[in-house]
Formats: sequence, C-alpha cells, structure tokens
Amino acid sequence: MTYPLWTAGVILALAWGSRIVQAAIGVPKIADIAQAKWNLRPSPAPRVSIIVPARNEAEHIEASLQCLLALDYENYEVLAVNDRSTDATGKLMGRVAASPEAHGCLRVVQVTALPSGWLGKTHAMWTAGEQATGDWLLFTDADVMFQPSALRRAMAYAEADHADHVVLFPQLLMHTPGEYMMIAFFQTLFTFGHRPWKVADPKAKDHIGVGAFNLVRRSAYEAVGSYRALRMEVVDDMKLGKVIKNAGFAQRNVFGEDLILIRWAKGALGVVDNLTKNFFAVLSFQWWRAVLSAIGLLFLNLGPFLGVWMARGWQRAPFLVALASMFLLYVGMSVRSRIPPYYFLLHPIATVMFVYTLLRSTTLTLWHGGVVWRGTKYPLEELRRGLV
Repeated sequence: MTYPLWTAGVILALAWGSRIVQAAIGVPKIADIAQAKWNLRPSPAPRVSIIVPARNEAEHIEASLQCLLALDYENYEVLAVNDRSTDATGKLMGRVAASPEAHGCLRVVQVTALPSGWLGKTHAMWTAGEQATGDWLLFTDADVMFQPSALRRAMAYAEADHADHVVLFPQLLMHTPGEYMMIAFFQTLFTFGHRPWKVADPKAKDHIGVGAFNLVRRSAYEAVGSYRALRMEVVDDMKLGKVIKNAGFAQRNVFGEDLILIRWAKGALGVVDNLTKNFFAVLSFQWWRAVLSAIGLLFLNLGPFLGVWMARGWQRAPFLVALASMFLLYVGMSVRSRIPPYYFLLHPIATVMFVYTLLRSTTLTLWHGGVVWRGTKYPLEELRRGLV
C-alpha cells in the first residue's frame, strides 16, 4: 500500500466531495431575481445613485450609459466619472448626457488629477459617492450592459429582504473556447473558496463583492468608511464586501440570468491579463503566500487527475470521488453560466494557466515595485500599507 498516495487521495476526495454536497444544499437557497416573483416595483422607490467609473472606456461607455438611462426605475441618477481618460471617453459621456434620453438624470464627473495615496478607480468611486444624492449606491463598471428591469428587481429584493449590500452575479459573455475554459475554472475556484451560499449567514466569514453590481445602502457604505477606507485596495469590489460583512451588515448575493451582461475578457490570454493585476493583491502582496497558493492550486486541481493515472486498483477510488465531485460542480455551474460541462476535461490546462497567472502577477509586481494599471504605477509599499 502506498500510504502517501492514498492519503492524498482521501484529502482530495474530502475537499471536493464536501464542496459539492454543500453547494448542492446551499446554491438552491440563493435567490434568482429574474424569476417572476421579483418582477415587482418597490413602493416607495428609494433613490439610487448609479456610479460608473471609467478610464479610457471609449469602446463601451456610450452603450453602457444608454442602457442605464433606459432602466425601468423611477427614482435614480447616474454619475459617470471620467477618470483622466486620454481617449474619447469624456466626449462620449458628454454626448450621452446631452441627449434627450438623459432627461437630466445623468451627470458627468470629471477627474483631472489623482491625489497621492489613492488608486484611480477607488478615487473615482469615492468622488462620485460624495456627490451622490441616493439612499442607495450602485457601483458598476463601464462595460456592463443592463436589462431595463435589473435595478427595479434588485431593489425589490433588497427592500423585501432588508439587505444592506446586494451583489447581482453578471452573465458573462464568452466567444472563444479559451474564454469558456478559463472562466469555467475561475468559477469553480470561486465556488470552492468563497462559498456564495454562506454569504447571507452572519456567522460565516464568507463575503462577496462584484465590480459589475455592488448595490450598497448608503448608511452601510458610510459606516464602513466609504471608499476612503479602501483607497489603495486593488481588489476593491471584494474588499468592500469584506468590510461590509465584517461590520455586521446584511449581505446577499443573487442570480439574475441575463439581467446584466459583460464580456469579461477576450480569449484565454485576456483572462490572464485581467487577473495579473489582481492575483498578487488577493494574497496581500506576500511572495510566500503566492508560492504556497501555487502549490495548493496544483495539488487541489491536478491531484485528482494525476492520482487516477498513478494509483492502482482500489487506491484510485478517492481520486475518482474527487473527479466526480469536480465534474458535478461543472454540471451545476453550467445551469447558470451556460458553459458546457465538458470543459471539465480542460481543467488541467486551465490549472496550469492560472498558476502561471499567479506567478506572473507576483513576479511582475515585485519586478516593477508595484502595480502598473492603465498607465498609472502604484508603488508596492503604498499598496501594502493600504491593505484592509
């Protein structure tokens, strides 16, 4: 008997098996606001300020703002922040604001300089938040497309469930096999690590935040220090969720089918590029955590495949349990993400690419002495001091 191999198999079987059982019980409890029961209109309708930070987003900003102006909700404003753009973003914002569809509810906020001690995006969102008039703040990205009923349904749910923070999962648009493969892996890893079914549990540490749709009650936002408290956070959306949950406010995440749409990346390498900025930040910019995480990712995700190949006879059993559990997660996610379950077969390739992304993020950040994003360098020491 090869005890180390058997032990590794049991660990993997317990890790993946426990997650699929928890997901099978917990995910059905997450609300889906695309269902007919949430086709409601809150009365009275609380005022919502939608904040859209944008830096060099000329490709998407016009269509995104037009979607927001077409929302089926009677009490809202849109604050579009032109954050030092060097392309046509500001001009396009102004054109939309001057259109009849804007009917006075779209304001363009100009940011011409970035103060020291701030990331561009967090500063843009904080600046708009200071000017917002809403009882609720909705932080979204400049490339997200909203269906008309998205905000109305989310607000109906938030008010009915007495939530302070609501995250609506976006439907990710994918056009290439590489995107399907990488996003399927990312969603599997996210489900494994963040347990979205536990977010509503005040006793659980699990928290959530998504840049495409962070809907926050203003009183909760101000109670946690606003974005001023997160001014040097690279992964600002998740950190906002963390501080809100840790402060004891009611946090919820919901499904919504295609209520909001976004193409997150173009191709597998687009996913790599998007995550390069964030991966090392998630690990608090500590190289030893990056190394341990890379080893853990390889063991957790390649271990079941290698174990089935290396083991003999009944010793393969725990590895098969791990693989079956992993495949069932793919099956479950396919219901929401529309990624065919057979992308499970590419899981080993995606694992290697994600580990490469993690090591790339670590190496580039250390090499440059900070994070370089959209033409601005943020020094590593400042980023470390700003961690929450």
